[in-house]
Amino acid sequence: MVGQLLLGLSILVILHEFGHFAAARAFGIKVEKFYLFFDAWGISLFKFNYKGVEYGIGWLPLGGYVKIAGMIDESMDTEQMAGPPQPWEFRSKPAWQRLIVMLGGVTVNVILGILIFWVLTIKYGETYIPIDNLKYGIAPGKIGRDIGLKPGDKITEVNGKHIEYFEDLVSSKVLLGNSVLTVVRSNQTLSVPVPGTILNELSDYGITEFVKPRMKFALDSISPNSGASKAGLTRGDSILAVNGVKTDFFDEVQSTLLANKDKQVQLTIYHNNAIRQQQAQITKEGTLGFFPKIDFPKDKKITFGFFGSFPVGANRAWGTFTDQSKALSKVFTGQVKAQKALSGPIGIAVLFGSHIDWVKFWSITGLLSMVLALMNLLPIPALDGGHAVFLIIEMIKGKPLSDKFLERAQIVGFVILICLMVFAFGNDIVKQIMKK
Repeated sequence: MVGQLLLGLSILVILHEFGHFAAARAFGIKVEKFYLFFDAWGISLFKFNYKGVEYGIGWLPLGGYVKIAGMIDESMDTEQMAGPPQPWEFRSKPAWQRLIVMLGGVTVNVILGILIFWVLTIKYGETYIPIDNLKYGIAPGKIGRDIGLKPGDKITEVNGKHIEYFEDLVSSKVLLGNSVLTVVRSNQTLSVPVPGTILNELSDYGITEFVKPRMKFALDSISPNSGASKAGLTRGDSILAVNGVKTDFFDEVQSTLLANKDKQVQLTIYHNNAIRQQQAQITKEGTLGFFPKIDFPKDKKITFGFFGSFPVGANRAWGTFTDQSKALSKVFTGQVKAQKALSGPIGIAVLFGSHIDWVKFWSITGLLSMVLALMNLLPIPALDGGHAVFLIIEMIKGKPLSDKFLERAQIVGFVILICLMVFAFGNDIVKQIMKK
């Protein structure tokens, strides 16, 4: 987890800072430092000088920075700012050039996100489950049941628009809430609203507790010394009922076993072309000790070619950006609790997982690149978005804001960022403790 986190963040931070670096150099602005991670108190793990720029790796892995001459930034180099402006300094350049420099990092993050999703689409295409292939409807989890969905429901529309794929049901147009599902249940058509606060529950229970395809199953492998093993169950058997309750589908057997934790139950088994009854012990966790062979719905793979993949990848990247923007707006409006929506480095590391899956790694890195672009556009002093706002105000007024104001704003922004970092770290730790 830690290795993937550091690799992913290193790629994102280096390229983000390179965006600022390249834009500054293009306008003849001197760049004094280029660092991956922060060299707080002047302590660096590695550094060297090349053509007047100090390149290095700091010890504090909370981002990175480029130190641009003549700019009020996190370095708070007031001594340099006290001298007369020099032609190679940031403050000596026109406001429009400085604005491009400040947006250089965000621009590179957006380009990187599009590039990653484009390449993934070229190589792997996109795989969907056609909604018509869900022969048995859906199996709602806790979140789905709480909003009124029932096992076997067939969802045909979202907000009045017909859906083609199961993936539409677990997309942002549903999971961001304030949407309406059209459900066919026992030959009746119903409307099931999805509340705007559903992201809170998704944070607690995970997306798998919303809806899954409903599927039939048979027993595949049996755990040694388990309740299934002691009951004589073998590969290929089917569990038809538990205590007389029919279990034709995997979600039915799961819910029935959970309802009988740490109890003896009577199983109705289909074994070697015959039906028999068998007693079995359920664990305290509500399991019997078998791995199922699931009858998965048939999926459909779509390939797009080299050029055809570009708009698909770009739409995926842009969709990530807009989805995160909408989710963030729900935090500001109070529909979603901040502690449910925000994650820090620990949460991101958990997202990568404990083993390397390069498709997953690059998918998450692409997502994080778009998230980094969005977060840096927030109008908080010390972030790119804050600097951009001040430059736009300067362009409107026709004169720059005072150095004193910018220095104070930088301090306020820095305090806000430190508070957010502490909150994110603390929130991650609390989430991990609560899981245990």
